Amino acid sequence: MRRSLLALVAALSALPLALATAPSAHAADPTTMTSGFYVDPDSSAKRWVAANPGDGRTSAINASIANTPTARWFGSWSGTIGTATGAYVGAADARDKLPLLVAYNIYNRDYCGGHSAGGASSPSAYANWIAQFAGGIAGRPAVVVLEPDSLGDYGCMTQAQIDERESMLTGALAEFNRQAPNTWVYMDAGNPAWASAATMAQRLHEAGVRQAHGFSLNISNYLTTAENTAYGNAVNRELAARYGYTKPFVVDTSRNGNGSNGQWCNPSGRRIGTPTQQGGGAEMLLWIKVPGESDGNCGVGSGSTAGQFLPEVAYKMIYGY
Repeated sequence: MRRSLLALVAALSALPLALATAPSAHAADPTTMTSGFYVDPDSSAKRWVAANPGDGRTSAINASIANTPTARWFGSWSGTIGTATGAYVGAADARDKLPLLVAYNIYNRDYCGGHSAGGASSPSAYANWIAQFAGGIAGRPAVVVLEPDSLGDYGCMTQAQIDERESMLTGALAEFNRQAPNTWVYMDAGNPAWASAATMAQRLHEAGVRQAHGFSLNISNYLTTAENTAYGNAVNRELAARYGYTKPFVVDTSRNGNGSNGQWCNPSGRRIGTPTQQGGGAEMLLWIKVPGESDGNCGVGSGSTAGQFLPEVAYKMIYGY
């Protein structure tokens, strides 16, 4: 018996590491623990609809945007973060629905772009914040998109800053794996127009995506689902060839109904895309960005701040003009 055990250990140790290691730390599937996706009752679109019942745009915005399951973003504005995430997933759990959350508070956030600059005051402050974020979710089912743009935003960063960022993301995944066993975490991987599939696969791997459930694409962007699906598959081919594993991915379809015109900051003529659902070429198609929320002081959102709800932009996005 001892000889058999030794032989088994030797055989396992001879396997490539990627094949001997489970590709995901989570066995639970939060989609099977719930009866559909949660509609945020306090989204910017919901608040605008409630405050403007007599506006001629209200009916369309209510029907096409406000009642579609969309992610809630959490950052420094969220107050005590564990309380905030706990209350949100708790409300969803009480309704047997699956909540979508975005963690958006990494140190040096949007370091190169600047429109959404901010985040935690230091790497250690971020580690504390994200630990509380995960602790608030605890054992309840949830989907989390981890730090949009963080792996695409390397253009003006030093190698030391890149290493620091990747370490923060790896630490975040460890907290979710430890504290939130029924949460699927998707590490953000930018979009097809940002970095090559080979480059993104390397960044994902170095930031610890092996310990995530998957990766996310097209957050707050406009590229078509087909473009993102092709890119996600290409990233997976690179992950498989280099590191021996692949990951599921999700696509933000909230504003990609007309595709992209090459601009990312409040471009005109965009349209809402396929509502939140499972499948569709990716593991899930999700509304991560609320249609009508500004990308910043730019484009058709001139004079606005990032995240501000612009009803005219939302209304035009429903019809694609």
